[in-house]
Amino acid sequence: MITSLSLLSAAPARLDPLQLFMQADVVVQAVMTGLILASIWVWMIVVSFSLRIGRLESAERQFEDDFWQAEDFDSLTGGRGRKAIPASRVAQAGLEEWKRSTGRRPVDRDGARQRIAGAMESRVALEADELAERLNFLATTGSVAPFVGLFGTVWGIMNSFFQIGTQESSSLAVVAPGISEALFATAIGLFAAIPAVIAYNRFSHRVNRFEARLQRFADRFHAALSRELEKL
Repeated sequence: MITSLSLLSAAPARLDPLQLFMQADVVVQAVMTGLILASIWVWMIVVSFSLRIGRLESAERQFEDDFWQAEDFDSLTGGRGRKAIPASRVAQAGLEEWKRSTGRRPVDRDGARQRIAGAMESRVALEADELAERLNFLATTGSVAPFVGLFGTVWGIMNSFFQIGTQESSSLAVVAPGISEALFATAIGLFAAIPAVIAYNRFSHRVNRFEARLQRFADRFHAALSRELEKL
């Protein structure tokens, strides 16, 4: 009775994540470490991508306003600082193809329209791919992290059953610490996966919306160049 009371008094009042980590099996510790690093990288991507997409959207709106009011498209797209704006690179791709297609006489209007449209569509797709490049890590973490955590949990539970065999005791005091450490691995896996899934879905939507905006800009610019082709 006295022993039971002493054990209860020595038991921690609440879970200590650091203690759970330090007392875990080396395999479970490796799983936890990998998941924690993945979670840190996820949040770095979330912060950096949020800042980047916010800057791009703001610069995009300003560029389009200036672009449609400009008299010389070529000088606007070639300006220093403008080359970092996706819409500027899309317009530059269209202008470069325009120059190549109209540099010879007679001008093949239909062929020029197709080549200009193809050049800008390719650039739009490239800009969207570059913007979404780092989002693949979010998708991978969101789908894999729970299973990695589950692996750590299974390993920890197996280790707890092994302790039962070696100590020849099925007391809860023997297996409870190992099971707690094992379940902590699953908790870390979910902690890494849930923000990754939410961020991936949200950012994918913003990338798609940004790509659609670029495509509308490209279509409008293509229409303007087509009208100029009619004058040749």
